[in-house]
Amino acid sequence: MTHSYDESENQGRGPEEPVVVRDRRRVDPQTGQVRPPGPAHAAPDPDEAPVEHAGPSLGESIVDDSVSVVSDVEKELAERTADLQRLQAEYANYRKRVERDREAVVIGAKATVVNDLLPLLDDLERAEQHGDLTGAFKAVGDKLISGLQRAGLESFGAEGEPFDPSVHEAVQHNTSPDVAGPTVTVVMRRGYRFGDRVLRAALVGVTDHEPGAAPGDPSVGGELPLGGGVDEQQQ
Repeated sequence: MTHSYDESENQGRGPEEPVVVRDRRRVDPQTGQVRPPGPAHAAPDPDEAPVEHAGPSLGESIVDDSVSVVSDVEKELAERTADLQRLQAEYANYRKRVERDREAVVIGAKATVVNDLLPLLDDLERAEQHGDLTGAFKAVGDKLISGLQRAGLESFGAEGEPFDPSVHEAVQHNTSPDVAGPTVTVVMRRGYRFGDRVLRAALVGVTDHEPGAAPGDPSVGGELPLGGGVDEQQQ
């Protein structure tokens, strides 16, 4: 009875499809030779599932991500480099400013000390003019003046200098045809500067040009030209 049941079941299923085995190996296992590739326009196997190209491959995605990361890193590096350069420039300017301030403080302190010694220099100058500065006192005075000059002290205010209101204080004013413009003709007290700083203006008398008269005009008391007067020139 079992045999009859199997036959009736096989008759109900119909004929079975033959199993097709395709050898896709590139190397022939019998000869060991590489098989030639099939035609490029061969019809696709209906049993093979179609390959869907939905988007970029995994390798392309990794490359794109790497390029994006490198771009972000380069941008951040450029920003950090710019910040570092700016900080270096600010620090260099800060050092220069501190150095200038330090030098200004040192010069200011020296100028204060030297300014307190100016009355002593006036006394030494007056004593020398009267012939009282001699011997050991003169040697001490010369050393003091030399030391102050080496430190940066400079005197100004001499007869014949052009009048400069920024360093001269005029206490007398005269006119004369012998000068072409305002000129220092009398020095009552020397002026001093320390570096670029004027410690004290010079007290001077100023002589200006006589209006309407040329230098050497006899009518205003000037000297005659060389060679004598008019009669001597005619002779």
